Amino acid sequence: MAHHAPEHEYTADGHAVHGKANVKPILKALAWIVGITAFEFLLAFTMPASTLRNSIFIVLTIFKAFFIVAEFMHLRHETKGLIWSILVPMALLVWLLVALITEGSAVGEAIFGAAH
Repeated sequence: MAHHAPEHEYTADGHAVHGKANVKPILKALAWIVGITAFEFLLAFTMPASTLRNSIFIVLTIFKAFFIVAEFMHLRHETKGLIWSILVPMALLVWLLVALITEGSAVGEAIFGAAH
């Protein structure tokens, strides 16, 4: 069985030349990550420390992780079964994180009461 390799352009030193079409999605994902990070910095310096601010940071960090995994680790181009086998456990871990933060706050209030 013959295998036909796609034709590539090469530079004088033998490195493959990648098309500009491959760069556009990477730059788009990078722009989203930079934008989310800038928004996080804005929140960090303008919003007082609270559970709401921490929750916003957690959600924004998950969005950044999504862009990194989808584009730079190529998960976006995989089969649906593999994508779901990664996303479902991650969603359960996020749920666990939210539950632990909520319960930890309730326990802290019960132990320290209004004095803290």
